[in-house]
Amino acid sequence: MSADPDALTRACLRLYRRYAVEVVEALGFCPYAERCRVESHTREVVVLDDRPDPARALAEVEALVPDDGVEVALLIWPRLPLDRARFSRFVQDVRAAHQAREGGLVFAMEGFHPEALPDLETPERLIPFVRRTPDPTIQLVRHSVLTHVRRGTPQGTAFFDPTMLDLEALLREPVRAPLHERIAGTNHATVLALGADAVQARLDDILADRDRTYRALGELARAPKEDLP
Repeated sequence: MSADPDALTRACLRLYRRYAVEVVEALGFCPYAERCRVESHTREVVVLDDRPDPARALAEVEALVPDDGVEVALLIWPRLPLDRARFSRFVQDVRAAHQAREGGLVFAMEGFHPEALPDLETPERLIPFVRRTPDPTIQLVRHSVLTHVRRGTPQGTAFFDPTMLDLEALLREPVRAPLHERIAGTNHATVLALGADAVQARLDDILADRDRTYRALGELARAPKEDLP
């Protein structure tokens, strides 16, 4: 038995938004998530396939390309029975297909998955835990937005006067780590300060809500299938 598609889509979006607001925004895991959501620059797309289909996923990505107002998008699969390792390979396939498109890469892609235990050894090893969405999810971030963020400039063309540049002062400034490393480091410090158990309790509560909700809708519990790639 499967849930009504519209009811499942609504439930999936509600659950993802719990993660986005109660975890990512509340704990400051992404410094730009709340702004994007409040300013309507975030798009959430629920894909009801129960098998990994890179072509279908690529079509969803391509549909977002022309809309410059979409800075961040989430493709969410509530029915996809892939464990974290196999979902990661699926994300790689979709990324490769997107990169091969005429015109090149438009979105950066990262996979988020509900399976991950906290590994506090390094900031990078903690990333999968921070990305424990209720359902397998691909996060898309427009490359043009990332470029502006990395440069510390607003969207649009900024006026630059080279005569105002103090080269000696610039050279004295410490070299900043890449953006993703700074975010990972900040998130690692946050989890250490709050305690991994406290953060995991928030995530587990959302996952329990997911299981109750999908069960009430008549949606079968998701379990990895051996015959899937």
